[in-house]
Amino acid sequence: TNRKGANKQDMCRPSGQTETFLGVGLSFLHFDWRKIMKKVGIVMGSDSDLPILRKTMDTLSELGIPYECHIFSAHRTPEEARDFALSARKNGFGAMIAAAGMAAHLAGAIAANTTLPVIGIPCKSTHLDGMDALLSTVQMPPGIPVATVAINGGKNAAYLALQIIGV
Repeated sequence: TNRKGANKQDMCRPSGQTETFLGVGLSFLHFDWRKIMKKVGIVMGSDSDLPILRKTMDTLSELGIPYECHIFSAHRTPEEARDFALSARKNGFGAMIAAAGMAAHLAGAIAANTTLPVIGIPCKSTHLDGMDALLSTVQMPPGIPVATVAINGGKNAAYLALQIIGV
């Protein structure tokens, strides 16, 4: 389905909205989407990645998907990144998005410490037009999968996370 032509209500239900569905036996079932919707965890290597992730956060907000955003570096704060990834499922996350430029080890570092799906956003930097980040994000060893979107592909990362969490 073409995302631009799709109705937002057909793609998701905003956090906090209660819907009524006709259930078995013609009874009504009520669902509070806040209780069943998983959050998306967003991690960036540095605050310089924020303009790219702003597209991700804006898209998730428009679609009513809850998220948390943190700055962790695979090189400068590896313990914090590891702890966040290890506790992500317990803390209600359904998918993770990691964005970084240059060596871009962040998505792999997150994926190595969680069984949740991880989406990598390679960020364009002044060096190599982001190709270094793209190759570092795509070339993960067996057993450490990272779904990778285009260089600076913040919007597509949000849509992919939406599809993964099954909204």
